[in-house]
Order: sequence, then structure tokens, then C-alpha cells
Amino acid sequence: MAERSFVEEVKKLRLSDGEVFRGEGILAVTKALLESGVAYVGGYQGSPISHLMDVLADAQDILAEYDIRFENSASEATAAAMLAASVNYPLRGAVTFKATVGTNVASDALANLASGGVKGGALVIVGEDYGEGSSIMQERSHAFAMKSQMWLLDPRPNLESIVKAVKQGFELSEASHTPVMLQLRIRACHVHGQFVASDNQRPRFTVQDALEQPQRDVQRIVLPPASFLHEQEKIQQRWPAALEFIEANGLNEFFAADADDIGIIVQGGTYNTLLRVLERLGLADVYGNSRIPLYVMNVAYPVVDREVLRFCQGKRAVLMVEEGQPNFIEQNMAAILRQHGSDCALHGKDILPMAGEYAAQVLMQGVRSFARRYGRLPVEPPQSQAAPGQAAQPSEPSPQPARKVIPILPQGELAPLAQSVHARPPGFCTGCPERPIFSAMKLLEREIGPQHVSADIGCHLFSILPPFNLGNTTMGYGLGSAGSAALNTAGGKRAISMMGDGGFWHNGLTSGVANAVFNRSDNLIVVVDNSYTSATGGQDILSSKALNPSRSTGHAIEQAVRGVGVQWVRTVRRTYDVAAMRDAMKEALTTPDKGPKVVIAQSECMLNRQRREKPLMRKAAAEGRRVVRDKFGVDHDTCTGDHSCIRISGCPSLSIKSHPDPLRTDPVATVLDSCVGCGHCGDVSHAAVLCPSFYRARVVSNPGWWERLRSRVRQALIGRMQAAQARRRARYSF
Repeated sequence: MAERSFVEEVKKLRLSDGEVFRGEGILAVTKALLESGVAYVGGYQGSPISHLMDVLADAQDILAEYDIRFENSASEATAAAMLAASVNYPLRGAVTFKATVGTNVASDALANLASGGVKGGALVIVGEDYGEGSSIMQERSHAFAMKSQMWLLDPRPNLESIVKAVKQGFELSEASHTPVMLQLRIRACHVHGQFVASDNQRPRFTVQDALEQPQRDVQRIVLPPASFLHEQEKIQQRWPAALEFIEANGLNEFFAADADDIGIIVQGGTYNTLLRVLERLGLADVYGNSRIPLYVMNVAYPVVDREVLRFCQGKRAVLMVEEGQPNFIEQNMAAILRQHGSDCALHGKDILPMAGEYAAQVLMQGVRSFARRYGRLPVEPPQSQAAPGQAAQPSEPSPQPARKVIPILPQGELAPLAQSVHARPPGFCTGCPERPIFSAMKLLEREIGPQHVSADIGCHLFSILPPFNLGNTTMGYGLGSAGSAALNTAGGKRAISMMGDGGFWHNGLTSGVANAVFNRSDNLIVVVDNSYTSATGGQDILSSKALNPSRSTGHAIEQAVRGVGVQWVRTVRRTYDVAAMRDAMKEALTTPDKGPKVVIAQSECMLNRQRREKPLMRKAAAEGRRVVRDKFGVDHDTCTGDHSCIRISGCPSLSIKSHPDPLRTDPVATVLDSCVGCGHCGDVSHAAVLCPSFYRARVVSNPGWWERLRSRVRQALIGRMQAAQARRRARYSF
């Protein structure tokens, strides 16, 4: 059950030639694939391209009409290896995954693919998860494209440019016999717009054709001596063919190229931000017409020397706008200009920040500095020369040294911001079944002391933050157990490693569990089984409970771990039972049995459960049927104000309020209306022997006559008792 359904939107994929497509960037990519005659598609979900996999899953009837093979790949490596179908056959194939972590996982397959080359067009759509909205380490795909000699497209973030890039990516791949990477940033994936559609194309050569006409070219297989020849072929044949295609077909764009003697070179993905900055500075109009010449690199790699020299000819200076470090493109530009004796000054990281996302505020500072230096904007007077009655402005700072990182906000503005805005670290959703696992670990810590916890990628990684503060390292998706492999001794404490069910099927079964069996690990592996790859949008996996019409589900994780040799396995069917979770982990950490221990913690992801149940409950209530939901509360007279329940659980629905009794000044705990009735707060209170102040209430919609009568009687009795209590207080008041 994916986070979002595209069942209605995918109908737009049937638009024919001349009709206007309106929608989201991800949907436009799918339409472009259909218009390109793609024969097969695969991939692994991850930000920011998760929805592309969801669109493809919801469009399988349309894909089937055109004989297009689609797979939800087990990992990024699996997806990349699919492109082997394009090595010997004229099959157009596309795969997608998150960069850079997904590209790293797929690197073995991609390197072999790039070495041997392809006959059919091979397109790798990577979600470039870079910048402040990212959830991973800050790296770019550019280095991988360079080292494997794969061409990297970075189109302008509008639907027309993205669709054009998909189609030209296939053509470029076929013209140069090289796989092509198409990077889409977060804004490009979710930008909305329109373009004129074309007819969908059936593949000229299908997967069935390939099976019926098997072909083999030993020169495409990466084995010596062919592998030695591949390197020469990349440079002597594929690279020149790519440069010729890029230049002949105008993949890169020039705007107002001869309008001035200075210019800006920008990657396509940053074009919109740059244009907005130029408009704010008065150097472009609201229609996108720039007064500063622009060279937009929709192809980030390879760099076309002739285009660079043509753009820089007759210009005093150009500014290279390239996010991130190392500054690969800027270094390439510098080499081109110097080798050809150009006297055009090149600026980049000397004016712009060395690292970090080039958001509008950051880019504004750099472009303003560049424009002032070359007389396109007036230089503001120094502070001492400010006009009477006006606030003094700081003088234009001199260019920063090449290796100094410029902060996004000036240091003077950071301090008041930190004072007025509270830190808001990411955390578990309300009712998340993973929260009680870490509550149990905190309770267990009281009994046997702290343990080394090897964390993993997924929702459970939030346990490293308050209030749990658990987790020492994280090395990659499904690598929690491998991350604790070195911390394994014959006696003494045992390390704990975490792993989600998504990470388990992605990588963890072999690199974690099987590796632990093979090396006779004595540590504990906790597998969080919430039935979905929840962190990427709630897609189904092998162990999902729901029946998937096109995928095989219902395969138990316990059977899989026993299948690779684990003897000590415990499955906790309900993670909200904090005491049971604590006891299972305590037994694993203290048992005299040797070998890896696995605790499987099962409960359905609350987000997916609510997505499924809430519409049904609303429908039932609207139809007048009886609907019951649980909600927890806190008895303020019983609550001591200790707040251990909040410190041990951290549930967003738990807060504090002033005590209604004026004689008690300490605030008491309270449960907000966002409570989903999971029961964790009550369980953790009882497991920790905190207090009996939590109670469970049932909220009934459309109650029956007996429930209404009982409620009236209760309200009447409670009203009388409250009135009597008020009279007694009034009697003794002064």
C-alpha cells in the first residue's frame, strides 16, 4: 500500500499527439518513457523518486498494453543489472533509484554496464537527493558519471525540458552506445506544469523478440582482453560520438549569448533559481529574459569544449554556478579556457559557497557580488557613508578565499534564530509501532546497562535522537548487523543491531544475518517488521501481509532467517506490548546460547493502517453505522507530574498542561486529540512501573439506544457528584 495512489492521474498517460498534459514531474517522466518506446522499466523506491515507482505500479495495465516489462526491483543493484537486456539487444530500458546511496549500491552493475556498453538505449533516472531537504549524506552523482564514463543529464526543472531530456537521453545512449544518467532534483520531481503530448510508442523490439532471437557478443562481456579495449573504446569512439550528438541536437542551451561581455554558466537543474535571482536583482524580466548571457548545461557531463569556448569568446568574465564540492565542472572549465589561451576570467567557488545547496538566498549573494564586480550593479556605499535617515549598509565584502565555506545565514543572524525557534528533530509518527521497541530498550538499559547499538537506514533511525538517544553508527540500508560485525567477542556484553523489513529484504539477509551466521556472531539483531518499506512511502515487500495482485507477498522473515542458519529466533507479534519487547531482548542479551540472536518485532505501520482504516470509518459513520475508536487519556488527579511517560516514549500526542487544582503548580501530562489509540503510553507506564494515571476511552459514533441511555445516566450521576463536591468546597471556602 503506497503512500499515494496515482490511479486517477495515470489516465493522463493515454493522452495522444497534440493533447496538453498537465501534472507533476514524476508523471511526466512516465509519459515520456511511453512516448520513447521503452521496452522494460525497473527500480527501487527512494526520495525523491519514490512516486515514480508508485506511478509505474498503478499504470501496469497501460504498460501491459504496450508489452512493457515492469519490476519493483529488490535493490538498486537489481535494477541496474536489468539494463543488461540492452547490451545485446536494441531494447530501450530505464531504471530509477535514489542517488547517491542508490547509485552506490548499484555501482558494480553500472560499472560493468558502462564498460561493455549498450546497443539499445539505457537510461538511469536518479533522484538527486542533495540539499537541505535531503535525508542522506551530501554527495552528488557527478563523480560516478565521470569515473564510469556515463553521460549525465541535468535538465531545466520544467516539464517540457524533463520530457525532452528523457527522449534525448535514449537517443544519446544509442548514438554513443553508453548508458545515460538523468538526474532529477527534489523540485524537478514534484514541479507541476504542462507540455504537448505525443503518441505512446510500442517498442520497436520487445522483450519477447529478444527471447525468441537470442544474441551474443563476447566483446561486450567484461573479461580480459575485451575489458582493456572497453577503456579505449570509451575515449576514442563513445565520447566523440556523444559530443557530436550533444552539440548537433542542441541539448545544452544558450540565452542572450551575445548580450554582454560577462556571462553565467549554470547546470540545468539550478536554472530556475538563478533566473529568479536575476529577476530580483533587475537583471532579468518576469518572462525569463535575462540581460546576462546564460549557458545552460542540460548535460552536466561530458563538457562540450567547443560550446564553452564559443560562449566565453569576447567575454571578460563568466560565473560558474555549480552546487557541491568538488567543483568538477569548474575545474573542467578552467582547464578548457587555459589550454586554449582564453583570457576570460572564471569565477565560481571564489564567490559562491564551496558546499551546500544553492538556494535563492545563497545564490543571490554570489550573483550580486559578481555583477557588482563587473559593473552590472551599483556598489553600495560603505557603512560610514550611508545617507542621512537611512540604515547603514555593510560594504561589499571581498571575495572569500577558495576554501572557506560561506554559511547560508550570516553568523549574526544565527544566534537570535536559535533563541526564538526551538529545535525540532525528526521523530516517529503518532502511534508508530517502532516507538515501543526503543522504549523497551531504554527500560532494559536501566536493568543491564547501556549497549552498543548499530543503527540502520529507515524510520527506526530516528531512535538516535531525543528522547531515546540510542544508536552509535549507521552504515547503509540493511547494514545494521554488518555495522556491528567487528564488535563481537566470546564473552561479555553483546551488541544490538537494528534492521527494518525493507532493509532486510534489500540487503540485510545476506550481508547481515547470513554473515552473522557464517562468522558465528554472538550479537543480537532486531528486525523491525512493519509490513512495508515505510520510510520510502509504504510500498509492499516480500513479508507484507496484504495481498498484492501483481506481487508475491506473505513470506515470513522468521522462515528466512532460520533458512540461513539462525537457531535462536523470537517473534514479538505486537510491539506495543513494551514488557514483552523488553523481555525478549533481555533474554537475547543474557542467554548462554551462542550464535546470532534475532528478535522480530511485528506491528503494522500506523500510517498505512490509518490510510486504510480511516476512510472506511468515515464512510461507516456517514452511513449511520456504529463506529468505535480507542483514545487514551490521563487522569490529572492521579498524575504526579513526573513526565517519565513523555521521556520514555516521546509520542507527539503526549503533552503537558496546567493542573486544574490551583494548589498544585506542577504541570501534568495530557493526551492530545491526535491520539490514535495505539496504547503505547499506557503500556510504557505500566512496564516502567510509573503510574496508573493512563486510561483508555472508547469514542463511539452513531451509538445505539442502550449506549445513549447509559451515557445519559452516567452524565447525570457525575453531574450530581460534581455539584455535591462544589457545595462542600463552598462550605469550607473563606
